Amino acid sequence: MDQCRLCPRMCGASRERLRGEGFCGCGTQPVISRAALHMWEEPVISGSAGSGTIFFSGCCLGCVFCQNYSISSELHGRAVTPEGLAEIMRCLEEQGAHNISFVTGTHYAQAIIRALEIYRPRIPTVWNSGGYERVETLQALAPYIDIWLPDYKFALPDVAEKYASAPDYPAVAMKAIQFMCGCAGENLIEEGVMKRGVIVRHLVLPGNLRNSVAALRRISSVLPRGTLVSIMSQYTPAGKIQPFPELGRRITSGEYEKILDVADLLGMNGFRQELSSAKEEYVPDFDLSLPE
Repeated sequence: MDQCRLCPRMCGASRERLRGEGFCGCGTQPVISRAALHMWEEPVISGSAGSGTIFFSGCCLGCVFCQNYSISSELHGRAVTPEGLAEIMRCLEEQGAHNISFVTGTHYAQAIIRALEIYRPRIPTVWNSGGYERVETLQALAPYIDIWLPDYKFALPDVAEKYASAPDYPAVAMKAIQFMCGCAGENLIEEGVMKRGVIVRHLVLPGNLRNSVAALRRISSVLPRGTLVSIMSQYTPAGKIQPFPELGRRITSGEYEKILDVADLLGMNGFRQELSSAKEEYVPDFDLSLPE
């Protein structure tokens, strides 16, 4: 049994192959809920053919509002070996994916590294995460990752505590993202598709403009000038939000416009999601499908 310290929770939990006693509840063998070409990422990630996106079950952050709650907290998925994961990457590449994107894979980092040692795609690899990472884990991943796609969800400890029981998130995630920026260097985008770089995402939550303003200001003041920022309006009520009535609705156009105005004042570059993206049909169907 492993004593896990992969994520910032550092719970030291025992993890067997298919079960674990830690915060995430996961074993060491990856569990995948879906692996397919995915068109709903930023334009430079999805491109024209789609991102070869692998959605892992389980999560070390556990936001109450997670739109992927069925896989992040209910562990919906099928287990694969590192060899099987390597074959999934190969198949997605053969289907024409612009990249291989690992979504919420922190708790399976060791197995993902093993899979990448078995098969290294000829296309870029993407680390798509909630931003709540240990730099030590990222150091192990860095030789294998070309594009970093972290969230910066919370800039205020009280909000991070309220929605994710992680008051250390603002400091821990920013430290991790700074490391990612150092690894990636300058962004490289060719023919509209990213080959190397960093995009920092921020999801605007209803009734939480204070957090979003603080997040954008923190990104602007700490990260390298010109860092690409993706401001997302796709919030849809999901997960276990019943104790938090403010999360029981989508964001308004007024709320979103205020955040976009802040981004303009800060001179931010990047991507701005249409408000119409806040629809349940944009949430992937986690049907356990794997490429053939």
